[in-house]
Amino acid sequence: MGARLRRKQALIAWGFCLPFVLVFGVFMLVPLLGSFGMSFTDFTARDIRSPFSVNFIGLQQYTDLFADARFRQSLLVTGLFVVIGIPLTMVVALALALALNSGSGRIVSLFRVGFYAPVVTSIVAVSVVWRYILQPEGLANQALSLIGIQGPDWLNDSTWALPSLILMAVWRNVGTLMIIFLAGLQAVPTDVHEAAMMDGAGGFRRLISVTLPLLRPTLLLGAVLISVGYLQFFEEAFVMTKGGPLDATLSVAYYTYQQFGFGEYGMASAASYVLFLVIALVSLVQFRVLRSQD
Repeated sequence: MGARLRRKQALIAWGFCLPFVLVFGVFMLVPLLGSFGMSFTDFTARDIRSPFSVNFIGLQQYTDLFADARFRQSLLVTGLFVVIGIPLTMVVALALALALNSGSGRIVSLFRVGFYAPVVTSIVAVSVVWRYILQPEGLANQALSLIGIQGPDWLNDSTWALPSLILMAVWRNVGTLMIIFLAGLQAVPTDVHEAAMMDGAGGFRRLISVTLPLLRPTLLLGAVLISVGYLQFFEEAFVMTKGGPLDATLSVAYYTYQQFGFGEYGMASAASYVLFLVIALVSLVQFRVLRSQD
């Protein structure tokens, strides 16, 4: 009787899950497996009408991918975007969270909303606004001219284009981490801080020895969330620089998009799976470094 009841409950459960399983299988799993198989073929736009003429070429697409100087440049650009952008975003977000956590009243709530507003704003709209700000006669250079500094052509200078995108990404994403870190700070027991104060620990020592160790799970969550987005950065380069100048802002995601546009579907699939592998490896490293020591 018990086994029959469990089977009946399992069938009912699968009945409720079936719509999601079907949607996931048709629109996610099948394309996922199809693109993975495509990365081992020479499939191009010319083969759409005759898909059976596609040849299996093994790892040749991946070999050609890493032989492409533009792809290696996109890996370098994405790496710099991540290595500089993630720590900078986390430090600024943690500083803001600490400042807001020590405050009180309606002013703090107003600041929370203000810092979080860019997160819920369309990235395309944000990129368009920042593109005007960073023009040669834009707001950024006008502000610099007030102190006697002649600003560069930010988005058309290969030296300043990528730092400009990193600055915009930090400004836009700092609100997400600030809210996460603020929630983590408010979960830290006050008696731990009080005990540290009684032992003579100052504010900085309490931050290093008490707050940050207790925030490790929160820091891990924030790092993983923000790194996945930074590794896939695309809209900023697409709207503001088109990957230029001289491929200075060419990300892996934008390179993949270009390959699809060129009709090189096999190459684009291979590039997307290289990016997937990089995201998985970065997440694994973050879990190793920031996981709880308990």
